[in-house]
Amino acid sequence: MHDDDAALALQALGWILSDEPRAERLLALTGLAPDELRASLSERATLAAILSFLTAHEYDLVACADALQVPPATIAAASERLEGMRI
Repeated sequence: MHDDDAALALQALGWILSDEPRAERLLALTGLAPDELRASLSERATLAAILSFLTAHEYDLVACADALQVPPATIAAASERLEGMRI
């Protein structure tokens, strides 16, 4: 796992959690309770799920990328690496 990918996923999580409906959607789609999410933030699968959540919804992907001042492709590439699709 690239440290940059983990850092990006954590930054993205901060953005996701800044909006309650979006945060609730993340929890619903991942099946994680808030405490489980917090406890698993060092796990590759959780970080991958956070970025996958964004890549599955283009509006959120573009809005998050804009907020974090990175290209959407950077988030998508980090998601793929965390999911193990490529190194």
